[in-house]
Amino acid sequence: MSREPKDPLLAYVESFFRDYLQRLKGASTHTVRAYRDTLRLLFIYLADTKGCAVADLQISDLRVDAIAAFLTQLESVRANAVVTRNYRRAAIRSFCKHLIRVDLPHAEQYQRILALPAKKSRQPLATYLEAEEVHAIIDQPDRHTALGQRDHGLLLFLYNTGARISEALAVRCADLHLTPPRQVRLHGKGRKDRLCPLWRETTQALQCLPAVRNDTPGSFVFVNRQGEPLTRDGVAYLLRKYVADAIPTTPTLKRRKITPHVLRHSCAVALLQSGVDITVIRDYLGHASVATTSRYLTTNLQMKRAALEAFWERAGISPVNAKPWQP
Repeated sequence: MSREPKDPLLAYVESFFRDYLQRLKGASTHTVRAYRDTLRLLFIYLADTKGCAVADLQISDLRVDAIAAFLTQLESVRANAVVTRNYRRAAIRSFCKHLIRVDLPHAEQYQRILALPAKKSRQPLATYLEAEEVHAIIDQPDRHTALGQRDHGLLLFLYNTGARISEALAVRCADLHLTPPRQVRLHGKGRKDRLCPLWRETTQALQCLPAVRNDTPGSFVFVNRQGEPLTRDGVAYLLRKYVADAIPTTPTLKRRKITPHVLRHSCAVALLQSGVDITVIRDYLGHASVATTSRYLTTNLQMKRAALEAFWERAGISPVNAKPWQP
């Protein structure tokens, strides 16, 4: 008596990661990891719902109602934001597109899943700091110590380049060019590299770091006491500490959640306030679309105030004895 053929779902999962994502699309390690986590959560949910082991799941279990229920569970049970829910949906869509290629008999089943819409969400306003507030934080590290020099260089680097924290922590000495024209090569999302200019002050701060001073090309620039690369959580902790230290002299920092990404937003707003064209800022920050960069136009109160004052002057209704305005 011949055995019933094993369901090919898990084989399709393997070919999705090995053949499609890595070989055909050349997806980055971060993308592969994010898609892996999504499918792991999905299969655990489907197995729990069905009352079986993950290894016993079948192609027929990938139904549109089950996928929709999983996306709802991400928000209701796991308390994920709508943005995270949509990211998970995108990963599942990519998997279903692969399934259509390798399993045409079930194409209609996968097409129903692909038809699930993304959920609309409010775009939050970007939190940013004015230049004076940023400098108050950057001035906090004790530059008479090795760790203080590292922290000062890191904060300056983040504000100078507007780099994502992952990009900054991935910088190696070989990526730096500290003689004129001073610049750094950042490795951004989607394997897209970009060059960012460095201020003289940033260059001087980086030259104080051991890896840069020893001119070791393969070494990471920002490392901990053990010589290992700093982590996201480590940088977030350092930033919170220096923000707390700066509050007595800069009370506007109080009761504000300031993360490393806020320094990226602050860099973008500073460029915008300086009159830099928005398409240049897009390339500077490594955004895929100028639509992403344009959110800073809606956030910047100072530019809105300047537009309002220009309107008042043109309309002949400028206020008398108006006090200087600060955001």
